[in-house]
Amino acid sequence: MFKPEVYKNRRENLKKSLSTGVYLIMGNNETPMNYPANTFHFRQDSNFLYFYGLDIAGMSAIIDMDNGKEIIFANDVDIDDIIWMGPQPSIKELAQKCLIEETQPFAKLEDYLKNAKKTGQKIHFLPPYKHDNMIYLNQVLGIPFAKMKEESSLEFILAVIALRNVKEQVEIEEIDRACNIGYLMHTTSMKMTKPGLYEREIAGVMEGVSLSYGSVPSFPIILTKNGQTLHNHYHGNLLKEGDLLLQDAGAQTPLFYASDNTRTIPVSGKFTSKQKDVYQIVLNSINGSIKLMKPGVKYFDVHIAACEILAAGLKDLGLMKGDIKEAVKLGAHALFMPHGLGHMMGLDVHDMEDLGQIHVGYDKHTRPSDIFGTAFLRMGRELKQGYVLTNEPGIYFIPELIDIWKKENKFAEFINYDKLQGYRDFGGIRLEDDILITETGSRIMGEKRIPISVEEIESFMRK
Repeated sequence: MFKPEVYKNRRENLKKSLSTGVYLIMGNNETPMNYPANTFHFRQDSNFLYFYGLDIAGMSAIIDMDNGKEIIFANDVDIDDIIWMGPQPSIKELAQKCLIEETQPFAKLEDYLKNAKKTGQKIHFLPPYKHDNMIYLNQVLGIPFAKMKEESSLEFILAVIALRNVKEQVEIEEIDRACNIGYLMHTTSMKMTKPGLYEREIAGVMEGVSLSYGSVPSFPIILTKNGQTLHNHYHGNLLKEGDLLLQDAGAQTPLFYASDNTRTIPVSGKFTSKQKDVYQIVLNSINGSIKLMKPGVKYFDVHIAACEILAAGLKDLGLMKGDIKEAVKLGAHALFMPHGLGHMMGLDVHDMEDLGQIHVGYDKHTRPSDIFGTAFLRMGRELKQGYVLTNEPGIYFIPELIDIWKKENKFAEFINYDKLQGYRDFGGIRLEDDILITETGSRIMGEKRIPISVEEIESFMRK
């Protein structure tokens, strides 16, 4: 945990944006894997972690603005727990770590909420994503399951996002640590990749690197020779000479902050001429668009600039043609990059996506596009100092998508379908860095940038 004052200050800042009523912050419970006593690795709710820092199952908390109360509801362990887990601190002792004075048994939360509702207090809650918390809200507050998202408190959501979007110095240091572990994960893969290995052998070692630092992967590792599939979690392919290996992975530190990087490397240790040409376009896109990232610039505009760099490169290769700006405006480039440039990152690898991406990545001044490809941009709003987000352009040759567009003769004025046939089995290339917005610009997070140029990757893999 951070120092106790960090959590108290966060709650005090939150209260400045709240009105009246009771604000409920629900923690998570253990989740059974295949029977009750065999659970998945516990992960606390990120909003609960942000305001309380306690990584303990079975906790929830309230901030009662009308009565000036802050209470954590949780149960102390009993002798059965101690036999299996050893001695544990009391809930009172745990609460002191985040400067909460009052604690009550978890069963008292239901009474508190029902009494508050009875006296006319509004109960504010954040959108639940765990089914057991949905069941609790249904049973205690009578909220229909179909209306959980609709009846969650927009005021509460926006207040939390306003705080969590701007990272404190302690958070920035923690994300840097996650990026340093991510560096080791990715460079370990570069060292061991060669023809004859299965993807799972490399993915397993990458996960082991994170575990050896008291960390875990911040999301299931994507490591595949079929990089044209954007989120490919299958690791059963045998790597062969001439394959490209796309690795999208990050670490989650013991304090739960995430990193998220992608590199695409040649399995043989050396790019072919064709691979190098496409790779350099993606490299130009990430480097060119990072230079544009600074306070006051809309990330939507950075996304468009990155896509224009990609489209210009593809035009030089003869795969696209015509007016590049017009092509990107209409979405013709999305045949090759059908996703957005990046997303917010912090306690969640897609930070606060549970609160609604529309609120995290957009505001009343910047709204999402409805154009294919750009419509999937998770982050479009104006950048501010303290934002941490990813920059991840890519070029993908997806045969199924190519076939549909070619059959429809879609964007024929911008796409050279005849030449594209020679790239059907190419796969995909994505590059991704984690970026901190600074006072005057931005910086790549972590002590060292993961090798990214053609020369750096080939040299690193030779060593």
